[in-house]
Amino acid sequence: MRLAEVPGYGVDSAQQVIAEVGPAAATFPSPEQLSSWVGTCPGREESAEISKNNRSPKGNRMMRRVLNQVAHAAVKTKGSVFQALYRRLVIRLGHNKAIWAIAHRLCRLTWKILHQGVRYVELGTRSNSRTIKARANKLIRELRSLGYQVQLPQMPTP
Repeated sequence: MRLAEVPGYGVDSAQQVIAEVGPAAATFPSPEQLSSWVGTCPGREESAEISKNNRSPKGNRMMRRVLNQVAHAAVKTKGSVFQALYRRLVIRLGHNKAIWAIAHRLCRLTWKILHQGVRYVELGTRSNSRTIKARANKLIRELRSLGYQVQLPQMPTP
């Protein structure tokens, strides 16, 4: 089961999601429509640039509960992308809103796995080559601002 490979999902929760959405999520043409149906999309109600309500829509109760449990489990999975995302978001949003943001991300990921038939590959938090290069450039700038002369050889491509 491809869905059970995602951090936080187990066989039971994957079966519950498939029972609610269907094996290919064919009813929903986009991940945004699935998250709106589930009720994990962020609410935004404003008039004349004044925010009136930021509640999420009600949506499907069963799916909301399952995704909330999956988000809590995904946050506790060591070294996962969801744990890193939670740590970034909890500082400014608080626990509940950070979990809800992760549930929204998991809902979109669920649609992609079911609808497009792709497999989830956990890359970890530090394996992205772009982030490694950006971190190296930042450290070089800091060293140069402190007066050091830094020259690095080209990194070998893996």
